[in-house]
Amino acid sequence: MRIAMISEHASPLSALGGVDAGGQNTHVAELSAALAAQGHEVRVYTRRDDATAAVVVPMKGFEVVHVPAGPPVPLAKDDLLPFMGEFAEWMAADWRTSWLPGVAHAHFWMSGLAAVTAARRCDVPVLQTYHALGTVKRRHQGDADTSPQHRVAYERELGRVVDRIVVQCQDEVSELLRMGLPRAGMALVPSGVNTELFRPDGPAEPRGASRRILTVGRLVERKGYEDLIRALPMVPGAELVVVGGPPEGPIEDHPYARKLLALARHCNVADRVRLAGAVPPAQMPRWYRSADVLAAAPWYEPFGLTPLEAMACGVPVVATAVGGLTDTVVDGVTGDLVTPRDPRALGAALRRLLNDDVRRVGYAAAAADRAAHSYSWRRVAARLAALYAQVTGRTLTEAETPREAVV
Repeated sequence: MRIAMISEHASPLSALGGVDAGGQNTHVAELSAALAAQGHEVRVYTRRDDATAAVVVPMKGFEVVHVPAGPPVPLAKDDLLPFMGEFAEWMAADWRTSWLPGVAHAHFWMSGLAAVTAARRCDVPVLQTYHALGTVKRRHQGDADTSPQHRVAYERELGRVVDRIVVQCQDEVSELLRMGLPRAGMALVPSGVNTELFRPDGPAEPRGASRRILTVGRLVERKGYEDLIRALPMVPGAELVVVGGPPEGPIEDHPYARKLLALARHCNVADRVRLAGAVPPAQMPRWYRSADVLAAAPWYEPFGLTPLEAMACGVPVVATAVGGLTDTVVDGVTGDLVTPRDPRALGAALRRLLNDDVRRVGYAAAAADRAAHSYSWRRVAARLAALYAQVTGRTLTEAETPREAVV
């Protein structure tokens, strides 16, 4: 099957760690590679942000297509809406003249606008994954939300016109129902994890004698790093290592990094807080394996890949009970869930787990098992391929139907 992935701002080729480069980039890249490995022909359409970039770039069995929409320079994703018409026009022309897909899968709401516009001209069914919803962002960020004014209205209308909404967790289902979208139009397929890269066995990053709490993500306020630092005095003898930051430049030059270090000094834990900065994706398993626990304390999280990566490496998780984390982390089995924005609850959960070796080892084994058996990209891709076939009315070939599609 020919599958067009539309990811207007999150290119599989982008370096992770920037403000707009994170989980969606990884999701699109890994999903496309897994579908290609199962015999599908996949193209990812993303906006050209570099005048020197080739139009088509091969990558892990699929192709990345740079769409000329707007100036060929990096732009914040919230500034891309005016160029989605141009994006759709170019993509529709490409589909009509050289590469007509059997199905289009849009990632993020602006990608959905472009995909629906192009698909109507080429009679291509469209599936939509939001990755994040404007209602949730507005609720948690308030006036700090920089989304275009009519984002929520666009998201609601997209949900009504696409052939299927691919939701990633139960929390998203509830949010979409509150927006007035019908449950019958949704299919729950979570994001996945690369279980060949993220696995319990393998080398670990060197560490000292202190128990290690690891947290991973972009350096933005909503990830809850300040709550973790405020919780650290309740976990004596443990170190907090923060992995994430801009892909270039010293971590100390980042404004939010400086704020975190100042808070650590204020809380008298500066000697136990380490900002490791950006780490290449291939090196991340070493960091996960070096940890006693992965802490994920976001205020909100549409899905959350880093807890799943830690689980696949056999690391228990203490996470806030928000978004997709309530699906991936089974409370009392693979980790512990706590109330968001509550440093005392976070500190108590971390202290209890780090002081209980039996519980921690049990969580670790269950976490690795859950990640491998429920969230491998091979399994997720097979489920999506079956959904694509259902929407298009075609039958997958035997080569396109791995065992996971029918389990």
